[in-house]
Amino acid sequence: MSVTAKPDGASSLESWIDWLLHLHAQEIDLGLERVRQVGAKMSILQPAPKVISVAGTNGKGSSVALLSSILRQAGYRVGAYTSPHIQAFNERIQIDGVAVDSQTIVDAFDLIERSRGDIKLTYFEFSTLAALQIFKQAALDVVVLEVGLGGRLDAVNIVDADAALITAIDVDHIDWLGDDRGQIAIEKAGITRSGRLAVCSDPNPPQTLADYCAEHRVNLLQLGRDFHYRVEEGGWSLLWSSSGEAGSYPLPALKGDFQIQNASGVLALLQEMCRSGDLSVSDDAIKCGLQNATHPGRLQSVEFRHNGRFYHWLIDVAHNPQSSEVLADYLAKQGLGGLKAVFSVLDDKDASPMVQRISPYIEQWYTADLQIPRSSSEKKLQNLLQDNHVEASCIHVYASIEKSVQACLSQSGSDSRSETPNLLVWGSFFTVAQVYQALNALAIELGN
Repeated sequence: MSVTAKPDGASSLESWIDWLLHLHAQEIDLGLERVRQVGAKMSILQPAPKVISVAGTNGKGSSVALLSSILRQAGYRVGAYTSPHIQAFNERIQIDGVAVDSQTIVDAFDLIERSRGDIKLTYFEFSTLAALQIFKQAALDVVVLEVGLGGRLDAVNIVDADAALITAIDVDHIDWLGDDRGQIAIEKAGITRSGRLAVCSDPNPPQTLADYCAEHRVNLLQLGRDFHYRVEEGGWSLLWSSSGEAGSYPLPALKGDFQIQNASGVLALLQEMCRSGDLSVSDDAIKCGLQNATHPGRLQSVEFRHNGRFYHWLIDVAHNPQSSEVLADYLAKQGLGGLKAVFSVLDDKDASPMVQRISPYIEQWYTADLQIPRSSSEKKLQNLLQDNHVEASCIHVYASIEKSVQACLSQSGSDSRSETPNLLVWGSFFTVAQVYQALNALAIELGN
């Protein structure tokens, strides 16, 4: 689409997204002045009576899913904003656990376009403003906002959140945030506000996080210092260092031991907000919320049938060293090995440690250029794998992820259902998204 072919309220969501992707010369343009100016003009900087912001390197999306699920069980009307999406843009903006319809998003985009004047906005800034507009219009009780990149300069940070949750901190987005974990922690801490609550669910955050919060008079609670969790038979407990109080809870529906760490931060934040009178959430709501939370693409086991053959795949958006470590731990504990893998990674990732952690579980690699900005070329992917001691005979390079999926379908599958996965999809949100697109194009229905 030409940049001059401006969409309007009668245009499709796809037309708007295509136009937005070409509107700004840079995919990422960190800074708050431009987007805050438009948000203020639209009167959407306070999208709900209570707002919780979530930043971190890993665990953000899962924490948002847990928060949203628990708050809905407590009777609140909840908006949740996350990124990126996997199958449809609508996934980014949800009200009470349901993605908003396309026309609602189009109406919000149209209003933003008529409000911004000559102020330049990126695709993500348009998306964030659309979410805030939709939430404000829906008259919700609580809004949970996931930071897209960093924290301090991310568009989400135009909202002064009542509480902030910072999940696991690691090196990621090197070109934008650098490779210094201490500095990255400061960027994440930028979503906090003086005199307000912040919770960190990283058990070993850089000291710079606590230093920043102390300097800015933020009420910081840290996992391992102010609260702890204890894994028990069939569940887990949250314990406060000051009082020794313990609440026992069921394991989250989200797979992986790492989800207990995420859940501990979520519960610490909610319990502290309840103590201050900001929210009212019962233990029953917490238990039901933990057991009913869903988050596609995170250790997601899918089974399907195609051309008379049965397939069982494991899909995970692990896309940096820390999340790959979590994935490797899961594979080890499940006793999985000898897997095929559909894999691709963005060019700005620290990809060697990723491959090193997962390669012991992979027998054959199916890879392709994602054909998007920041993607790794076929040659770079091949070199990445070989540099990390993957045999050339085990690497299969294709022109697209769709072609790699078709190859896996033709070369695998069984005559009967398998209880365990034999193929892993991983490396990037975009890898997962393109695999889903390829399966959808073949009219394959996925079952969990």
